[in-house]
Amino acid sequence: MDSGEVRRRIASSPLARVAALPSRVGAVSRHNAAVASQSARWLVSRREHTNYTYDLTPLNLEHLAWWAASVAAAPVQECRSWIAEILKDRALQEYAYRISVSTGRRGLTDEKVRIARRAGWYAVVRALQPEHVVETGTDKGLGSLVIAAALLRNDKGHLTTMDINPDSGFLISGKYADVTRIERGDSVALISQLAEPVDLFIHDSDHSAAHEAAEFRAVASHLAASALVLSDNSHITGELPAWAESTGRTFTFFREVPEDHWYPGAGIGAAWYPRG
Repeated sequence: MDSGEVRRRIASSPLARVAALPSRVGAVSRHNAAVASQSARWLVSRREHTNYTYDLTPLNLEHLAWWAASVAAAPVQECRSWIAEILKDRALQEYAYRISVSTGRRGLTDEKVRIARRAGWYAVVRALQPEHVVETGTDKGLGSLVIAAALLRNDKGHLTTMDINPDSGFLISGKYADVTRIERGDSVALISQLAEPVDLFIHDSDHSAAHEAAEFRAVASHLAASALVLSDNSHITGELPAWAESTGRTFTFFREVPEDHWYPGAGIGAAWYPRG
């Protein structure tokens, strides 16, 4: 009996799991060691304690460009250039760090401001040229800065960003504030009070399924016919695809692959009416 036949017999016998255990343990150990190493480097070199930011791998950025092109019906070459444009925006990154430090948050602020998580938002805004963007969940305001930067380069449109935290949005000032309105309070109530159509809606507030669904219900009557709806929470809940299906919209999802970070990555869900 040759070695191949021996392996085949073991694979079909009750001994298979025992025989495979060393290689399985090795695979798990290598994975856990890599995550532990990334975690250790992050604890030593980074200062963030919540709402993590990170770079994306080069291949993931290429996938993001194709995703944005599909979502916004834009040429992929332009989406690549817009993603590169925001990632190379040193003025925005230096501004965000300077404001964070000046407001007494140096101890929890990384010197390198990583904005790759919001590069997809940026490319979509550049492509769609929206008049009115609504974002829920302002937090520090880093995502708002990225949206505002896209609106400023478009030379049209404005952002309404909402957060229940009275201290939110401290990054938003200067030219970015020129195209941004901050509203503080419950997002569902604030959405219900919107007086103008919404061309792009971004859910990034309370990440419970119930609140996410409530936001979609509240914004539905305020959406322009060609509006795009994004969710920063579609890696956790199925609320956006469920809402998209119930309203006859298309849904797609982009999964982030962080570069050299212990966090496995979030993602972006998108829903819109079929075009054409």
